[in-house]
Amino acid sequence: MARTIVVTGGSSGIGLAAGEQLAARGDEVVLVGRDPDRLAAAVERVRAAGNGRAPLHFRADFENLDDVRTLAANLLDELPEIHVLANNAGGIIARPRETVDGYEATVQGNHLGPFLLTNLLRERLAGGRVVNTSSRAHMQGRPGTNFTDEYKSYNQWRSYGASKTANILFAAEAARRWPDVVSVSFHPGVVRTNFGSGRLTRFFYKHAPGLVTPEAAGELLTWLCTTGELQNGAYYVGREVARPAAHARDPELAAALWEASLTATGLA
Repeated sequence: MARTIVVTGGSSGIGLAAGEQLAARGDEVVLVGRDPDRLAAAVERVRAAGNGRAPLHFRADFENLDDVRTLAANLLDELPEIHVLANNAGGIIARPRETVDGYEATVQGNHLGPFLLTNLLRERLAGGRVVNTSSRAHMQGRPGTNFTDEYKSYNQWRSYGASKTANILFAAEAARRWPDVVSVSFHPGVVRTNFGSGRLTRFFYKHAPGLVTPEAAGELLTWLCTTGELQNGAYYVGREVARPAAHARDPELAAALWEASLTATGLA
Protein backbone atom coordinates (compact mmCIF):
# COMPACT_ATOMS: atom_id res chain seq x y z
CA MET A 1 0.00 0.00 0.00
CA ALA A 2 1.34 3.40 -0.99
CA ARG A 3 1.67 5.78 1.92
CA THR A 4 1.82 9.55 2.22
CA ILE A 5 5.01 10.25 4.17
CA VAL A 6 6.15 13.70 5.27
CA VAL A 7 9.92 13.90 5.76
CA THR A 8 11.34 16.96 7.50
CA GLY A 9 15.02 17.63 6.98
CA GLY A 10 14.34 16.14 3.56
CA SER A 11 16.73 18.27 1.50
CA SER A 12 19.95 16.45 2.47
CA GLY A 13 21.47 13.57 4.39
CA ILE A 14 19.25 10.93 5.97
CA GLY A 15 16.00 12.63 5.00
CA LEU A 16 16.91 12.93 1.32
CA ALA A 17 18.18 9.34 1.16
CA ALA A 18 14.96 8.07 2.76
CA GLY A 19 12.91 10.28 0.45
CA GLU A 20 14.52 8.69 -2.60
CA GLN A 21 14.05 5.18 -1.22
CA LEU A 22 10.42 5.79 -0.29
CA ALA A 23 9.66 7.30 -3.71
CA ALA A 24 11.25 4.28 -5.39
CA ARG A 25 8.85 2.09 -3.39
CA GLY A 26 5.90 4.04 -4.78
CA ASP A 27 5.08 6.06 -1.66
CA GLU A 28 3.99 9.68 -1.89
CA VAL A 29 6.86 11.63 -0.38
CA VAL A 30 6.46 15.17 0.92
CA LEU A 31 9.76 16.95 1.49
CA VAL A 32 10.32 19.72 4.02
CA GLY A 33 13.58 21.66 4.07
CA ARG A 34 15.00 24.97 5.21
CA ASP A 35 17.27 25.99 2.31
CA PRO A 36 15.36 26.70 -0.94
CA ASP A 37 18.22 25.72 -3.27
CA ARG A 38 18.96 22.43 -1.52
CA LEU A 39 15.25 21.68 -1.34
CA ALA A 40 14.86 22.25 -5.08
CA ALA A 41 17.78 19.91 -5.79
CA ALA A 42 16.29 17.30 -3.45
CA VAL A 43 12.95 17.50 -5.27
CA GLU A 44 14.69 16.60 -8.53
CA ARG A 45 16.45 13.63 -6.97
CA VAL A 46 13.25 12.30 -5.43
CA ARG A 47 11.42 12.91 -8.72
CA ALA A 48 14.01 10.78 -10.53
CA ALA A 49 13.80 8.03 -7.90
CA GLY A 50 10.01 8.02 -8.20
CA ASN A 51 9.96 7.60 -11.98
CA GLY A 52 9.15 11.21 -12.67
CA ARG A 53 6.57 11.81 -9.93
CA ALA A 54 7.37 15.21 -8.46
CA PRO A 55 7.08 15.27 -4.65
CA LEU A 56 5.21 17.97 -2.85
CA HIS A 57 7.67 20.16 -0.99
CA PHE A 58 7.56 22.98 1.53
CA ARG A 59 10.18 25.31 2.95
CA ALA A 60 10.19 25.78 6.72
CA ASP A 61 12.72 26.80 9.34
CA PHE A 62 12.03 25.06 12.64
CA GLU A 63 13.81 27.87 14.47
CA ASN A 64 10.74 29.98 13.67
CA LEU A 65 7.50 28.63 15.15
CA ASP A 66 5.41 30.71 12.75
CA ASP A 67 7.10 28.81 9.91
CA VAL A 68 6.03 25.58 11.58
CA ARG A 69 2.44 26.77 11.93
CA THR A 70 2.36 27.77 8.27
CA LEU A 71 3.85 24.41 7.29
CA ALA A 72 1.20 22.54 9.27
CA ALA A 73 -1.58 24.58 7.65
CA ASN A 74 -0.18 23.86 4.18
CA LEU A 75 0.13 20.14 4.87
CA LEU A 76 -3.44 19.97 6.18
CA ASP A 77 -4.68 21.85 3.10
CA GLU A 78 -2.81 19.64 0.64
CA LEU A 79 -2.92 16.17 2.20
CA PRO A 80 -6.21 14.42 2.96
CA GLU A 81 -4.18 11.64 4.63
CA ILE A 82 -0.81 11.61 6.36
CA HIS A 83 0.26 8.07 7.09
CA VAL A 84 3.70 8.89 8.47
CA LEU A 85 5.43 12.00 9.82
CA ALA A 86 9.20 11.59 9.92
CA ASN A 87 10.50 14.25 12.31
CA ASN A 88 14.02 14.13 10.93
CA ALA A 89 15.06 17.81 10.78
CA GLY A 90 17.69 18.78 13.32
CA GLY A 91 21.14 20.08 13.89
CA ILE A 92 23.86 21.19 16.25
CA ILE A 93 25.30 24.69 16.57
CA ALA A 94 28.68 25.69 17.91
CA ARG A 95 27.54 28.74 19.89
CA PRO A 96 24.32 29.58 21.72
CA ARG A 97 21.75 31.40 19.66
CA GLU A 98 18.33 32.71 20.62
CA THR A 99 15.53 32.21 18.12
CA VAL A 100 12.94 34.80 17.16
CA ASP A 101 10.62 32.98 19.59
CA GLY A 102 13.04 33.53 22.48
CA TYR A 103 14.31 29.96 22.89
CA GLU A 104 17.72 28.35 22.59
CA ALA A 105 18.06 27.35 18.93
CA THR A 106 19.12 23.73 19.43
CA VAL A 107 16.19 22.78 21.62
CA GLN A 108 13.73 24.68 19.41
CA GLY A 109 14.98 23.30 16.10
CA ASN A 110 15.34 19.73 17.35
CA HIS A 111 12.42 19.47 19.76
CA LEU A 112 9.95 22.36 20.04
CA GLY A 113 9.50 22.76 16.29
CA PRO A 114 8.81 19.04 15.68
CA PHE A 115 6.65 18.91 18.80
CA LEU A 116 4.50 21.76 17.51
CA LEU A 117 4.22 20.30 14.01
CA THR A 118 3.21 16.87 15.30
CA ASN A 119 0.57 18.32 17.61
CA LEU A 120 -0.88 20.46 14.82
CA LEU A 121 -1.09 17.38 12.55
CA ARG A 122 -2.27 15.07 15.33
CA GLU A 123 -5.81 14.39 14.06
CA ARG A 124 -4.60 13.78 10.50
CA LEU A 125 -2.09 11.26 11.91
CA ALA A 126 -4.75 9.11 13.61
CA GLY A 127 -4.05 5.49 12.71
CA GLY A 128 -0.61 6.43 11.39
CA ARG A 129 2.83 6.84 12.88
CA VAL A 130 5.46 9.37 13.89
CA VAL A 131 9.17 8.56 13.58
CA ASN A 132 11.58 10.84 15.46
CA THR A 133 15.27 10.91 14.56
CA SER A 134 17.14 10.89 17.87
CA SER A 135 20.73 9.87 18.62
CA ARG A 136 22.92 7.99 21.06
CA ALA A 137 24.14 11.50 21.88
CA HIS A 138 21.08 11.65 24.15
CA MET A 139 23.31 10.11 26.81
CA GLN A 140 25.15 13.45 27.08
CA GLY A 141 22.25 15.68 28.05
CA ARG A 142 19.04 15.84 30.07
CA PRO A 143 16.45 18.39 28.93
CA GLY A 144 15.04 20.95 31.28
CA THR A 145 11.62 22.54 31.05
CA ASN A 146 12.69 26.19 30.84
CA PHE A 147 13.68 26.62 27.22
CA THR A 148 14.76 30.25 27.52
CA ASP A 149 17.72 30.08 29.87
CA GLU A 150 18.62 26.49 30.66
CA TYR A 151 21.61 26.54 28.31
CA LYS A 152 23.20 29.82 29.39
CA SER A 153 26.41 27.93 30.20
CA TYR A 154 26.31 26.53 26.67
CA ASN A 155 27.99 23.35 25.53
CA GLN A 156 26.98 22.27 22.05
CA TRP A 157 27.13 18.53 22.73
CA ARG A 158 25.28 18.75 26.04
CA SER A 159 22.57 20.87 24.43
CA TYR A 160 22.35 18.60 21.40
CA GLY A 161 22.19 15.56 23.68
CA ALA A 162 19.41 17.14 25.72
CA SER A 163 17.40 17.81 22.56
CA LYS A 164 17.89 14.20 21.42
CA THR A 165 16.70 13.00 24.83
CA ALA A 166 13.65 15.18 24.28
CA ASN A 167 12.97 13.31 21.02
CA ILE A 168 12.94 9.98 22.89
CA LEU A 169 10.76 11.32 25.71
CA PHE A 170 8.37 12.88 23.19
CA ALA A 171 7.88 9.57 21.39
CA ALA A 172 7.28 7.71 24.65
CA GLU A 173 4.84 10.28 26.00
CA ALA A 174 3.00 10.51 22.67
CA ALA A 175 2.49 6.74 22.80
CA ARG A 176 0.89 7.12 26.23
CA ARG A 177 -1.31 10.07 25.28
CA TRP A 178 -2.15 9.09 21.68
CA PRO A 179 -2.53 5.29 21.58
CA ASP A 180 -4.02 5.50 18.07
CA VAL A 181 -0.72 6.86 16.70
CA VAL A 182 2.44 4.74 16.72
CA SER A 183 5.31 6.97 17.90
CA VAL A 184 8.93 5.84 17.97
CA SER A 185 12.42 7.31 18.09
CA PHE A 186 15.68 5.93 16.72
CA HIS A 187 19.43 6.30 16.54
CA PRO A 188 20.48 6.39 12.87
CA GLY A 189 24.18 5.80 13.54
CA VAL A 190 26.85 8.47 13.27
CA VAL A 191 26.14 9.53 9.72
CA ARG A 192 28.51 11.01 7.13
CA THR A 193 26.56 14.19 6.32
CA ASN A 194 26.94 17.96 6.03
CA PHE A 195 25.99 18.19 9.71
CA GLY A 196 26.73 20.70 12.42
CA SER A 197 28.44 24.04 12.44
CA GLY A 198 32.04 24.96 12.99
CA ARG A 199 34.96 23.61 10.99
CA LEU A 200 35.93 20.82 13.39
CA THR A 201 32.41 19.42 13.68
CA ARG A 202 31.85 19.55 9.92
CA PHE A 203 35.25 17.95 9.28
CA PHE A 204 34.39 15.10 11.66
CA TYR A 205 31.03 14.36 10.03
CA LYS A 206 32.59 14.34 6.56
CA HIS A 207 35.85 12.48 7.12
CA ALA A 208 35.93 10.45 10.35
CA PRO A 209 36.39 6.69 9.81
CA GLY A 210 33.55 4.27 10.47
CA LEU A 211 30.70 6.68 9.79
CA VAL A 212 27.40 5.38 8.43
CA THR A 213 26.43 6.48 4.93
CA PRO A 214 23.28 8.58 4.50
CA GLU A 215 21.91 5.77 2.33
CA ALA A 216 22.29 3.19 5.11
CA ALA A 217 20.73 5.51 7.68
CA GLY A 218 18.00 6.33 5.18
CA GLU A 219 17.25 2.62 4.84
CA LEU A 220 16.62 2.45 8.59
CA LEU A 221 14.33 5.48 8.46
CA THR A 222 12.53 3.95 5.47
CA TRP A 223 12.06 0.69 7.37
CA LEU A 224 10.67 2.50 10.41
CA CYS A 225 8.24 4.39 8.16
CA THR A 226 6.98 1.28 6.38
CA THR A 227 7.42 -1.88 8.44
CA GLY A 228 4.27 -3.56 9.67
CA GLU A 229 5.09 -3.89 13.34
CA LEU A 230 6.69 -1.38 15.67
CA GLN A 231 6.62 -1.19 19.46
CA ASN A 232 4.75 1.98 20.31
CA GLY A 233 6.86 4.44 22.28
CA ALA A 234 10.09 2.51 21.74
CA TYR A 235 13.62 3.70 20.96
CA TYR A 236 15.29 1.77 18.13
CA VAL A 237 18.95 1.18 17.38
CA GLY A 238 19.13 -0.57 14.06
CA ARG A 239 15.97 -2.64 13.68
CA GLU A 240 15.87 -3.60 17.34
CA VAL A 241 14.27 -1.98 20.36
CA ALA A 242 16.99 -0.59 22.64
CA ARG A 243 17.07 0.74 26.18
CA PRO A 244 17.95 4.44 26.27
CA ALA A 245 19.76 6.15 29.14
CA ALA A 246 17.86 6.32 32.44
CA HIS A 247 16.96 10.00 32.09
CA ALA A 248 15.48 9.27 28.64
CA ARG A 249 13.01 6.75 30.05
CA ASP A 250 11.78 8.81 33.00
CA PRO A 251 7.98 9.08 32.67
CA GLU A 252 7.77 12.02 35.07
CA LEU A 253 10.30 13.98 33.02
CA ALA A 254 8.46 13.02 29.82
CA ALA A 255 5.16 14.34 31.18
CA ALA A 256 6.74 17.54 32.50
CA LEU A 257 8.54 18.13 29.21
CA TRP A 258 5.27 17.65 27.31
CA GLU A 259 3.42 20.20 29.44
CA ALA A 260 6.28 22.71 29.22
CA SER A 261 6.42 22.21 25.45
CA LEU A 262 2.68 22.85 25.12
CA THR A 263 3.18 26.18 26.91
CA ALA A 264 6.32 27.11 24.98
CA THR A 265 4.68 26.50 21.60
CA GLY A 266 1.42 28.26 22.48
CA LEU A 267 -0.66 25.08 22.48
CA ALA A 268 -1.58 25.28 26.17
